[in-house]
Amino acid sequence: MAEAQAPAGPDLAQGVASDFSGEMLLGHVGDQDVLLVRSGPGVFAIDAHCSHYHGPLADGLVVGDSIRCPWHHACFDLRTGEATRAPALNALAVWQVEHEGGRIFVRQKREQPRPVATVSAGAPRNIVIVGGGAAGFAAAEMLRRLEFRGGIVMLSDDAAAPVDRPNLSKDYLAGAAPEDWLPLRPDDFYAGAGIDLKLGSKVTSIDTKAREVITADGSVIAYDRLLLATGAEPVRLPVPGADQKHVHLLRSLADCRAIIESANQARRALVIGASFIGLEVAAALRARNIEVHVVAPEARPMERVLGPELGDFVRALHEEHGVIFHLGDTVAAIDGNHATLKSGAVLEADIVVVGVGVRPRLGLAEQAGLAIDRGVALDAFLETSAAGVFAAGDIARWPDPHSRENIRVEHWVVAERQGQTAARNMLGAREAFDAVPFFWSQHYDVPINYVGHAEKWDEIAVEGDINGRDCLLKYRRAGRVHAVASIYRDLESLRAELAMEQGRRL
Repeated sequence: MAEAQAPAGPDLAQGVASDFSGEMLLGHVGDQDVLLVRSGPGVFAIDAHCSHYHGPLADGLVVGDSIRCPWHHACFDLRTGEATRAPALNALAVWQVEHEGGRIFVRQKREQPRPVATVSAGAPRNIVIVGGGAAGFAAAEMLRRLEFRGGIVMLSDDAAAPVDRPNLSKDYLAGAAPEDWLPLRPDDFYAGAGIDLKLGSKVTSIDTKAREVITADGSVIAYDRLLLATGAEPVRLPVPGADQKHVHLLRSLADCRAIIESANQARRALVIGASFIGLEVAAALRARNIEVHVVAPEARPMERVLGPELGDFVRALHEEHGVIFHLGDTVAAIDGNHATLKSGAVLEADIVVVGVGVRPRLGLAEQAGLAIDRGVALDAFLETSAAGVFAAGDIARWPDPHSRENIRVEHWVVAERQGQTAARNMLGAREAFDAVPFFWSQHYDVPINYVGHAEKWDEIAVEGDINGRDCLLKYRRAGRVHAVASIYRDLESLRAELAMEQGRRL
């Protein structure tokens, strides 16, 4: 059994000098790590670890009266502990700071302040959310956090309550995380919060004039505000044999469980597609000691998003862990445990996972007559062309102030943050969605963080050493940085995100 880790830094209950060096000081109260943070004239004390994946906030960035996590860019209010920006959803404890004789003492937690309700006088009575993924859940959770007391109906065609989907291709699939890590909230949360979560509920049409949603079983649900968060669906492989039982897609918890069940009996795996999901699956299956082959048409993994140098690094990293690549090739047919490639080669595989991309689920939006532009066209407030109908997540195309273009991205954190913004706007706020897009990808012990959005570039400036796993890459177009990717440059990634938010040149 592992030994308990000793508390960090000085005992804050015994006091530290008021003029402690630096902006932050990591200490402890009893056996709990607590972070002292100096912001302007004030000193705050807050739990030292992010409530998302336990990231060390002492390595993060202080911005005004908030602190940002270095791992996945969650943000917390130093005064209240509230998780103000996803991916963290749970608040942190805040501690009482006492000044005595030139010293600071922290002895006890403060009562958790309640968020200030922002419900306007003309707030809706009934809100319907279509979708049980990141955006839909984040919106429902934020509505109740803001003390909206009207009805919330959440319609999900999934069989499982909302889960932490990034984990499905990472630790959980690798066997390193228990299933109880996956739910975004316990099952009893929804009833307790007054959220009517209807699982296995397929919406067939929306009447924007009557403000009604119709489901497959004939139910008609009225709404004052509607959030479309239908997400994306995996692209299926259009080749003979792709419908066999051992050929899998990965989007839902059920998909992940099916892959694990197949993997338990497998010696060799074939991953089709060198996408982020595909290669995270490859890493997870290697963690289960399964031989993994990756087939993809491109010359380098992830080159379209990350560029050639980082793409070469990702390939070499996977090869170090035993992954065998077949690039510049595609699968032509799957016959039992044999996959025939376009090149004529034949690969043996007990399990096949297809990761060749996703497409936004736009059918409902199109049926409802909403404006479509390679996604659901939105204004800055995430409202569609129909009054009272909002959209968020993988289907959303919005005016991004940082790239100065209308963009659509398929990132978990973006979907959550859009759901939170849509919730506030459905309650009457007029808050433009201006968060800088962010995602992370994990390959073995190497995290890749990416902020911004660069669909194309004419220069990639590399700082540091990619092969040394210590680097920052700036993707420039016409001399302007549109995105930044990094490996173990967490603080610089946070600073780049802040600079983009503030409109400063990198």
